[in-house]
Amino acid sequence: MPSHETPSPKGLEVQRTFDRITGYYDRMNRIMTLGRHAAWCREVAAGAHLPPGGSLLDIATGTGVIALAVRDRHPDATVHAVDFSGRMLQEAARKPGAESVTWQYADANDLPFGDASFDAVTHGYLLRNVEDAERVLREQHRVLKPGGRVVILETCPPRGPLRYPVELGVRMMIPLLGQAVAGDRESYTYLKESTLGFMPPQQVAAVLRRAGFESVAWRKKFFGTNMIITARKPPA
Repeated sequence: MPSHETPSPKGLEVQRTFDRITGYYDRMNRIMTLGRHAAWCREVAAGAHLPPGGSLLDIATGTGVIALAVRDRHPDATVHAVDFSGRMLQEAARKPGAESVTWQYADANDLPFGDASFDAVTHGYLLRNVEDAERVLREQHRVLKPGGRVVILETCPPRGPLRYPVELGVRMMIPLLGQAVAGDRESYTYLKESTLGFMPPQQVAAVLRRAGFESVAWRKKFFGTNMIITARKPPA
């Protein structure tokens, strides 16, 4: 199992940002997606295709929306949810049904689990906040059982005819909403930049394949600004 490392300067910055926005994170996600965020998280949970009594790891769980959606869909599953924001984990652990999920502090670069531990891995808005997406995905490949699936919810840089109006809307609205709803323009300016600067799905798919995954597919959501990507670790 890999040794634990101190987060990088960028990692510490991201950690502080998410600690700071915990109290209004769910509300901002609802507003920014016009209420679609919870439905996407349920779609991620469904895409995990857990077997009866299976095990799932939700990384960068935040306030636990995906982990709890998995628990609702698969009451007999073993669900581990990890994050490196302690405040996010505290918020998640207070939600209804949270007692049936194992909440744990962990860095996505260095997961504290053995090889082939889980039937599925999920995460939402993780990859845009890490320095080395391929390293993080290789860690997920390591902890997945052969044939296991990874299901990813991520932002997607807008493309096509709507690219420029959608991009302008993102640039203007996210910091303004951060200020109006949370009184925190700075944190949501960072989130705006990480959203617009993230990889398109074709590039994420290429990174997944380099990390050892196969059967990569994706679906775009919300005017092409979000996407759900699925992939599989090859069977033994």
